[in-house]
Formats: sequence, structure tokens, C-alpha cells
Amino acid sequence: MTGTLKDLIIAIKGGGEMATGIAWRLFQTNFKQIFMLERKNPMAVRRRVSFCEALHEGTIIVEGVAAKKVSSTDQFVSAWNENRIPILIDPEWTAIKTVQPHVVIDAILAKKNLGTDLLDARLVIGLGPGFEAGKDVHMVIETNRGHNLGKVILKGCPEPNTGIPGSIGGYTRQRVLRSPCAGIFTSSLTIGTPVKKGDVIGHVGNEQVFAEIDGILRGLIRKNTIVTGKLKIGDIDPRGNKNYCDTISEKARAIGGSVLEAVLREYNH
Repeated sequence: MTGTLKDLIIAIKGGGEMATGIAWRLFQTNFKQIFMLERKNPMAVRRRVSFCEALHEGTIIVEGVAAKKVSSTDQFVSAWNENRIPILIDPEWTAIKTVQPHVVIDAILAKKNLGTDLLDARLVIGLGPGFEAGKDVHMVIETNRGHNLGKVILKGCPEPNTGIPGSIGGYTRQRVLRSPCAGIFTSSLTIGTPVKKGDVIGHVGNEQVFAEIDGILRGLIRKNTIVTGKLKIGDIDPRGNKNYCDTISEKARAIGGSVLEAVLREYNH
């Protein structure tokens, strides 16, 4: 590579909460040539802090950083010139072959590798379970809450998926709302609404979705979304602070910082 660090072009697969935390951290560190790739109908729970919402709204601003929906790679430069992060519907990630970025970050968090390869870029980073550093990506970031959260792994695999949500306010599974069955999710509530244990948050078909704890509705998928059974559709924060609905979580900040470290390890020589 010739030029400066600011010349790096960085691709991020995914536009959810963790991908947004990464993009936000890199953007704030003056990496401005970032683009994000998403599927057609992304299903973010923490929508107010997920850049993929731009695909529904056109633009979304998270903590002062804006993402903008674009329709082709030809619009990346104009978005960068507007100081915005372009996000493109590209489930096959064809933009990576077209643009040939210096860094590719798989932030889909699918718990398995859906097609990311060492040859995608000079630096390829994977988040969490499903990746092996040195085999299908160059570096893996540990995503499991706890002592090793954010660790940059250069060889081997991160901790396996526990299936247990991270503890917030002493609650794990109870704070996560899941669909009771397959169907269409509906709700009259909005993110930021205070709720009590036993409250009806919404419905999937004719089945009710109940709050299991008191708190603030920190995340909720869009109403009229088709869901499968047991799918995560919402998130209650027992701490009850409404401001947390609009700010990046400590986990996403930690992972964003780790990705920044990984990029600098490779390119800041």
C-alpha cells in the first residue's frame, strides 16, 4: 500500500449493533473510507444504534456519525465526500471484489463463517465464533463478554457460543425478548418505553410476547416483520436509563477498539 492510513478503504459485512460500533470507532479515528454491506431486510434489535436502519430510513445518525443508503458502489465516493458512511444492499458481497478494500471485517455475528476468506483483502478480520485466525481470517476478535472480551486473536479460535446473553443488571436470558412462534411480529410500543414484568410487548400471530423483567425497552425489531420461533426480537435494559437506547454499548465500543487495534497492527508500520 502507498499513501497514509487515511487512504485505507475498509469494508464491513453487516450493519447491526456490533458492526456499527466498529464503523463508528474507525470513523472517529479518521478512517473515512468505510463502506458497509447488508442483506435486503436486516433485522436489527437495537435499531437506534444500528447503521443498517439507513436501508429503511435513507440516513441514520448514531452518536454524531451518519450512515447513508446507496444503490451502487459508484456512490461510495460521494457519500465519503459528504462525511457519511455508505451502506449498500449486497448480500453476495460483490462490492468487495469491485472495490478491493484494504481491510474486510466480517461483523455479521452469524456464529459461523458465511463465506469470508483470507484472500478478500490484505487484512481480514472476523468477529466471534465461526472463524479461525490463520485459516479463514487473519485475526479474530473475541466477542464473549468477560475477561477476554475484545481480545485480538492471531492464531486459533475464539470462545464457543454459549447461547446465554451477557449479564446486564444481573439478568441474562430474562432481558431478551424472543418470538414464541413463527409469524408476523406486531407491537404498539417503541424503543425507550418503560415496561414492567408481565407487560405485553407485542404479538407474533396470536401469541403474546411478555416482559420478564422491569426496565426500558432498549431494542425492538420493526413491526410487521416476519419472524421464526425463538428469534431474538427485543431487549429490555433493567438499568432503566433511557439514554442507553441511543448510545453504543460498552461491548460494541470494546470490539470497535479491538478492530482499530487490529488495523493498526497490520498497517501502522
